Amino acid sequence: MNDSLPALEVLPMARPEIGAREEKLVLDVLRSGVLSLGPMGPRFERAIASYTGAPYASMVSSGTAGLHLAIRAAGVKPGDEVITSPLSFVASANVLIYERATPVFADIDPITLNIDPAKAAERVGELTSGLLPVHLFGYSAAMNELEALAADNDLWIVEDACEALGAIDSDGRQVGSRGNLAVFGFYPNKQLATGEGGMVICATDELKRRIDSERNQGRAPDMGWLDHQSLGYNYRLSDVSAAIGLAQSEKLDDMLGRRTRVARWYSERLSEVDGVTVPCDDLGQNKRSWFVYVLQLPSGTDRDFVIEALKRDGIASKPYMPVIHLQPYYRERYGFAPGDFPVAEDVAERSLALPFFPSMQEGDVERAVTALRAALA
Repeated sequence: MNDSLPALEVLPMARPEIGAREEKLVLDVLRSGVLSLGPMGPRFERAIASYTGAPYASMVSSGTAGLHLAIRAAGVKPGDEVITSPLSFVASANVLIYERATPVFADIDPITLNIDPAKAAERVGELTSGLLPVHLFGYSAAMNELEALAADNDLWIVEDACEALGAIDSDGRQVGSRGNLAVFGFYPNKQLATGEGGMVICATDELKRRIDSERNQGRAPDMGWLDHQSLGYNYRLSDVSAAIGLAQSEKLDDMLGRRTRVARWYSERLSEVDGVTVPCDDLGQNKRSWFVYVLQLPSGTDRDFVIEALKRDGIASKPYMPVIHLQPYYRERYGFAPGDFPVAEDVAERSLALPFFPSMQEGDVERAVTALRAALA
């Protein structure tokens, strides 16, 4: 006789919502026989441009690919220095190195967790050519202050909005609509998921034509076969992925609303857990587009122990996210060390992401928070 308890169903970190509409549009593409560079891509681009209120959008194979093409279009040159955040996914700094530029980090605001404009101003030097702010965890960076800094120092701006589709900035505008090159990402845990994929938001037709060409091996604007007029990359997104994205865009507001509801459940319950810091409330006209739910554990907590305890209870969790400058490659190449950016380091050491996706129910949140409370106790 087996007296063992039944295995707990694992509550995963993320779960994309794929339904009948996605299946239909993907099937339409498959039946058409045109799997890339077909009509579905432009439809997806127009949907995202319309949603953000931007003139143009160019779909690419990933958010990283989009950032790479965006900084090239902005005018980055070898030897340039570009100011960005140390608390981000590593791609936002990696793309600068692709172009033989140097990422210059500035510490973050302890409340919003985005780059602190005052700290960024301290980092401007003779070689600084641009700013690459990150809208971390779906909350808009302080764009008015950063744009003023850029204007005063003749700097370009590329916005890493890969985690922020649907976010509203302090002026009440959609992130991506300010006229800067901006990039969204569509990894499976994002607000809109295509599997892999991204979108570059462009203010002019000239920029869009450049991005469209460089994503396709530098092909000529008329798309002449094997007519490549400039250096380019294979950064195309397939029509299959575009079909998924188009279907997702049609229900984006609904998915964002349900993400907000899940986040509210989390914050309400976690407010009763001593020492835990929850994501900041929306300030002024800012409105977060909920990408992940990341809390900060009490100082001195053994985070690895908490993660293992949650795992035993069937709750997925992750440290989210480590600072870039203390990654092995960056420490070896640039000589970074602990203490260089203390606010970002403190946040990174205490951050923990819990399961988060639109279809979560209130009972799922209760289960996760109960397990967390037990682990902390």
